[in-house]
Amino acid sequence: MIKSLSNLEALDAVKKEYAKKIALLKREIIVCAGTGCTANGSLKVYEELKKQIENAGLNLVVKLDFEEDKKDPHYVMSSGCQGFCQMGPLVTIEPDHIQYVHVKPEDVNEIVYTTLVGNKLVDRLLYKDPVTQQSYKGTSSIPFYARQQRTVLKNCGHIDPNSIFEYIGKDGYYGAYKALTEMSDEDICNNLLLSGLRGRGGGGFPTGRKWDLTRIQPGTKKYIVCNADEGDPGAFMDRSILEGNPHSVLEGMIIAAKAIGADEGYIYVRTEYPLACRRIKEAIAEAERFGLLGENIFNSGQNLKIHVMEGAGAFVCGEETALIASIEGKRGMPMPKPPFPAQSGLFGKPTCINNVETLSAVPLIIFNGPNFFKSMGTEKAAGTKTFALTGNVANTGLIEVPFGTTLREIVMNIGGGVLNDKGEVDPDAFKAVQIGGPSGGCLTKEHLDIKLDYDNLLSVGAMVGSGGLVVMNNSTCIVSVARFFMKFTQNESCGKCIICREGTKQILALLDDIQNGDATLETLDLLESLALSVKAGSLCGLGKTAPNPVLATLKYFRAEYEEHIINKRCPTKQCKALMKPEILPDKCKGCRVCVKTCPVGAISGDLKKPHVIDDKLCIKCGACAQVCRFNAIIGVA
Repeated sequence: MIKSLSNLEALDAVKKEYAKKIALLKREIIVCAGTGCTANGSLKVYEELKKQIENAGLNLVVKLDFEEDKKDPHYVMSSGCQGFCQMGPLVTIEPDHIQYVHVKPEDVNEIVYTTLVGNKLVDRLLYKDPVTQQSYKGTSSIPFYARQQRTVLKNCGHIDPNSIFEYIGKDGYYGAYKALTEMSDEDICNNLLLSGLRGRGGGGFPTGRKWDLTRIQPGTKKYIVCNADEGDPGAFMDRSILEGNPHSVLEGMIIAAKAIGADEGYIYVRTEYPLACRRIKEAIAEAERFGLLGENIFNSGQNLKIHVMEGAGAFVCGEETALIASIEGKRGMPMPKPPFPAQSGLFGKPTCINNVETLSAVPLIIFNGPNFFKSMGTEKAAGTKTFALTGNVANTGLIEVPFGTTLREIVMNIGGGVLNDKGEVDPDAFKAVQIGGPSGGCLTKEHLDIKLDYDNLLSVGAMVGSGGLVVMNNSTCIVSVARFFMKFTQNESCGKCIICREGTKQILALLDDIQNGDATLETLDLLESLALSVKAGSLCGLGKTAPNPVLATLKYFRAEYEEHIINKRCPTKQCKALMKPEILPDKCKGCRVCVKTCPVGAISGDLKKPHVIDDKLCIKCGACAQVCRFNAIIGVA
């Protein structure tokens, strides 16, 4: 279908052909094939759809290069992440604007004969509000989607990520053509500055400024690097873009290469993302095949060769200089700045490093103009931001909202509300949100109406980070949360600077003392002082931000820390060392099995009546809990 894409006429021809094919379709049946849905069996759904559509006598196509004499073709396509991970596997049907949730292979026959043949809805597969039980037909009405403003994610879940044809049909590579044939390098940098785009990897540095700093460096050899080393626990924004719209990242790198004067680039992606690795490699091969990568792109004189480097999963390699060292074959350890990568980066040459989301936004800005992007968000934080919404929230998944959106809008409306321990939506169950991953901080009830942007979050001791949002309910122990993130960063410390290597160990040890009942109030003062020292003295961003969860939770939940220390009690009953052994009377059946099992005779009670534990005699061996069939015993090992 495509032979070469060397000029605007070729792009226009592809776009026209795409529109023509789409117009001929009777339906598009789009199966989410992102990592989450794939893990839940969506590829089996995809295969079953193809089989059942043919069995029903409908015309099946799996690529848009079908013969035009096919009557009412049904296009079955596997897409990238559609975002609503909580409800996967997802099947979207267009132009009917239907989305079915939790689809299993055994549901396919009903979908085909009820919807595709009978033009009726399968009500049981529609999304239902967990509180009102109201059914929603599709993405235009489901609150999870309707309250978002999907810009960078617009094509994710709507095009075949393996098809350059479909990407161009959605205006793909037009931004690259404009940049390479109509704009100077300085024009490109100025457009990005005017758009207000800031780095989406956490730092928030103006992208146009970063590009310009690299552009003005002397030398003929420069590099553009895409940082796809997304290591935050619970974060999957960059992964989803690489899986669902990989050509947008390549187009952003082409534009960046023109702006800074680079002819070679690297995409550094962690090897734990096998699907993302495969799809970006396939996209590179496809772009090379049609002349969009390689030599003399669009006959502009611009050359660009892109390599994929698979990282081994070291969190510290998300830091620019550690990432550079890893690409060079060295151990991933940060280096002091200056010199900055723009001055001396990969192989000692000027290098510009941007994350996946930043690069994916660039083609939209160049194609639509800077005002398009600046019209969204806030004055100091233009555009939209993707977030991975997880934790104790009704609707988990990948979302995109303009900067300035409140935390309440994200958690209570897009997220559908906070879940209590019974799995019910309960607004009173909200405790906190950890934002920005292990480098971020906690937001509490008093922050629900804060407008999320770089400056507002910094003012309350948090940060945007790469975009992780973990919602916690009242049953979450805040000390355990701080320890979880500190354990992560302590494990991921490269060990180069002593204050990070040893300081994070000592912070972790102090948190262990608090959870084990061995701390005093002086422990809190020492913990805070040590955290501030690690923050101030560490060499790179990992160490400087590692204490953030501790400092934030100390600031907003100090009383919970003090409860652990003074009363030797965990309010949420999550810290086992502080739990008093107890038999829950509403669960105990009085079977006396635990009485017979206890090696020290600490349990007493009459037959068929609730038993009790003498906590002075109990040695917390856990033998009673192991034999209890009713889960009535808590507070033991």
